[in-house]
Amino acid sequence: MKYPLELTFKLWTLAPQMTVKDSSGQLVFCIRQKLFKLREAIGVFGDLQRAQLRYEIKADRIIDFSARYNFLDNGRAFGAVKRHGMKSLWKARYDIYDGDRVVFNISEENPWVKIFDSLFAEIPIVGLLTGYVFNPVYLVTHPDGNIVMRLEKIPAFLSRIFTIKQVDQLTETEETQIVLSLVMMLLLERNRG
Repeated sequence: MKYPLELTFKLWTLAPQMTVKDSSGQLVFCIRQKLFKLREAIGVFGDLQRAQLRYEIKADRIIDFSARYNFLDNGRAFGAVKRHGMKSLWKARYDIYDGDRVVFNISEENPWVKIFDSLFAEIPIVGLLTGYVFNPVYLVTHPDGNIVMRLEKIPAFLSRIFTIKQVDQLTETEETQIVLSLVMMLLLERNRG
């Protein structure tokens, strides 16, 4: 993948959708979350027409705050992401798995951003500008704390655009696991920031 990657939420759609493009503007993934599913099901496609299914993200249980979301490639699991449950209420935290082993962590850099964003959003008219003022940053780290990727929200009016910047060298499988984990995290955290 050519970094930085740009993730853009498609506005005004019933089912959450986003695209991931590389630094040259080439489409990497097109993501679509299925509506009205008791168990989360997300399709990751290689084209905008959603004809080429590359991966699937499926929850391991029905509607749960700390469900594990498995990544499937032609039905074969190759990783997963799981929220830290109640600990994530203050500061978003997720673990990225390879099998049953935690290989990376995702954490919110500054939890105060979401608090100020929520307060600012409640102010009539002025609250529309929260996308310019408060922008969360998420760090992907090895379990020992070394940063490997950084996800930042770009200031924008009425849209959600994020960039992923690579900090350390990774294998292709690790990159895919991290990008899919960040996509899932954004879908779960989309109401904040």
